[in-house]
Amino acid sequence: MANLISLERVSLVFGTSHVLDDVSLGVLTGDRIGVVGVNGGGKSTLLRVMAGLQEPDSGRITKQGGADGIRIGMLSQEDALDPEWTIREAVLGDLPEHVWAGDPRIRDVLTGLLGGVGAENVGGLDSRVGPKSGGERRRLALARLLVSDPELLLLDEPTNHLDVEGVAWLADHLATKRPRPGNATVAITHDRWFLDAYATMTWEVESGKVSAFEGGYAAYVLAKAERDRLAGVVADRRSNLMRKELAWLRRGAPARTSKPKFRIDAANALIADEPAPRNSVELASFASRRLGKDVLDLEDVTVSVGTAPHERVLLDHVTWRLAPGERIGIVGVNGAGKSTLLRALTGEIPLDGGRRKIGKTVAIAHLTQEVRELERFEQWRVIEAIEDVKQWTMLGDKEISASQLATRLGFPGGRQQSRVGDLSGGERRRLQLTRLLLTEPNVLILDEPTNDLDIETLTSLEDVLDGWAGTLVVVSHDRYLLERVADKQLALLGDGKVRELPGGVEEYLRLRAADIAGQAATRGSSGASAPGQVAASSGTARPAEDTPAGAATTASPAEVREARKVMARIEKQLSRLQDREERLHGDMAEKATDPGALADLNAKLQAVVTEREELELEWLEAAEIVG
Repeated sequence: MANLISLERVSLVFGTSHVLDDVSLGVLTGDRIGVVGVNGGGKSTLLRVMAGLQEPDSGRITKQGGADGIRIGMLSQEDALDPEWTIREAVLGDLPEHVWAGDPRIRDVLTGLLGGVGAENVGGLDSRVGPKSGGERRRLALARLLVSDPELLLLDEPTNHLDVEGVAWLADHLATKRPRPGNATVAITHDRWFLDAYATMTWEVESGKVSAFEGGYAAYVLAKAERDRLAGVVADRRSNLMRKELAWLRRGAPARTSKPKFRIDAANALIADEPAPRNSVELASFASRRLGKDVLDLEDVTVSVGTAPHERVLLDHVTWRLAPGERIGIVGVNGAGKSTLLRALTGEIPLDGGRRKIGKTVAIAHLTQEVRELERFEQWRVIEAIEDVKQWTMLGDKEISASQLATRLGFPGGRQQSRVGDLSGGERRRLQLTRLLLTEPNVLILDEPTNDLDIETLTSLEDVLDGWAGTLVVVSHDRYLLERVADKQLALLGDGKVRELPGGVEEYLRLRAADIAGQAATRGSSGASAPGQVAASSGTARPAEDTPAGAATTASPAEVREARKVMARIEKQLSRLQDREERLHGDMAEKATDPGALADLNAKLQAVVTEREELELEWLEAAEIVG
C-alpha cells in the first residue's frame, strides 16, 4: 500500500488555541478513515490542511507524485454550487451522456443520492440548482464529488441531510463501490452506525492531537476504554461512560465488535461489573406510577396538508396508543409526516378527522428542530437560562441540581458562565435539551435530537435518557441512537400509515427497497404509474379500487380477530427468542477463546435468527390483515 498523503509535525494555532499540535499521520491507499472528536476540536481544520485549503504554521505535507500528483476532492460544510447551473452541469459537468450513463458507478451515485439516473428526487437533470433546499444542494455537492472520484476523498459530515436510507447507501457505496488501487477516503462524522459500517480506521482529534484506532466505532470505544484501564483511569466520569457504551456494544449489538482485532478477555474484564444500560422493567414500573394507564392515544386520526387538487394526506385514519414507559423510535422517508405525527401527539396541529386522548397526569416536553426559542436568552449566561426553569430535578430516583444536569450534557463549570448568544449550534441544542429535562416531563418527544451534536455529547445524552423514567418518542435519522435508546421502532413509508417494525431499522430498509423496486417495475411496464393503480409496500401493483394506497386488503371481522390472535402468539414467541438470543450472546462472550464451543453456539444462534425472521414475516402478514 502506497502513502497518498502524509503530515509531518504539523502545527496550527488560532489565537491562543493549538488546533493542531505537532501532528504526524498518513493516509494509505485503500484506507477508509472516520474522524471523530468534540465540536470545535479541529476536525474540519485537519481536513482543510490535508486538502491544501489551509496553510499550517509549521510542519510538512507530502503528497504522492508531488504538487501535480494525486487529485484531492473535499466536501466542505459551505455551499459552493453555482445557482445558475442545471443539475446536469452541477453533478456531471461536461461528461458526455454515453460515458456517464454507461458507468455503473455513476449510475449508482445518481440513484442513491438523487433518486435515479434522471435525478427524479431533485426535479430532474435540467432543473436549476438555485431553488433547491439546503439539504438538496448538499446531496448535489456530494454527488458531484463522488462522480468526479478523486484519489483522496475528504468528506466533512457527509451524512448531514441524509435519511436512514441515504446513510446506508453512502456507507455501502464507500465501502464496496469506491475502493480500488490508489484510492482512499477520510470522513468526519458523528453518525456512529455509519462509522462502524464504513471505516477501517478511526482518528480522534482531541486537544490538538490525533490518535489513530483500528476499525470503526466499536473498536474505537473498546480501544479507548482499554487504554484508560491500562493507564489506571477508573474513577473518571468519561471512563465510566465509555465502559457503559462498551457494554451496550458487546451486549446489545455484539456483531459490531467481531471485525476489529482486540483482546476479548480485556473487553470482558472492562464490562464484567457494568450493569445493563437501563433497567427497562423498573423504569416502566416507575413511569406507570407517574402516568397511570392512559398516556396519549390517537384514534382514527387523519391529517392533510395543502388544498385540493394538491392536498396530501400525511396521516390516514391512524390509530396509535402510547403506553406508560414505552420507548419508541420513528423512521421514515423525508416528507412522510414524522414531524406532523409528533405535532398531532402534542396537540399542536388540528386534526382533519379522528380524536386525540391524553391522560390526566401527562406532562409533555417537545424538542422541535427549531432553536429560536432561545433568542430571548441571548444576553443571559447559560446557567441562568437553565436555572430559569428549575434549580433541582429528579433523574430516575436521584435528585440532581441544574448545574449537575448541565455538566452531564456537555456544559462544564466554566462553560456554564458563557452567554447564550455566543453558543454554537450544537451547544444551543444541548441547552434546549437541558431546559426540557428540567421541566420534569413524563412524556418526552424528540424531533431529530442529534442535529449538531458530537459523539461525546450523544453518549452523554443517551446516558441521561437511560435513567429517565417516562414515555419516550424520538424521530431521528441516527440509526445508532434509535437502536440505543428505543425499545421499539415504527415507520412512516409515505402511505399515511404508521407501521410497526419487529425487525427494526433493517426491516424498514427492506420495505423501502421493495417499495422502490415495485415503483420502478410499474414505471418500466407502463412508462409511468398507471391510473387507478398504486405501488403496495410489497412492490406489487394493486387496483386502487380494491386496495387504496397504504390500506390493507379488506378482511372480515372473524379474519381480523384471528390475525390479532396470531400476532399476540408471535409476539410472545419473539420475546422468548430474544431472551434466548441474549443468553447465547452472553455464552459466546464467555467462550470466546474456545473455537469448538464458539462454533456450536454460533450454529444455535443462526437457528434462532432464522426462526425469528420466519416469525417476523408471519407477523407482518397478520398485521396486513389487521390493517
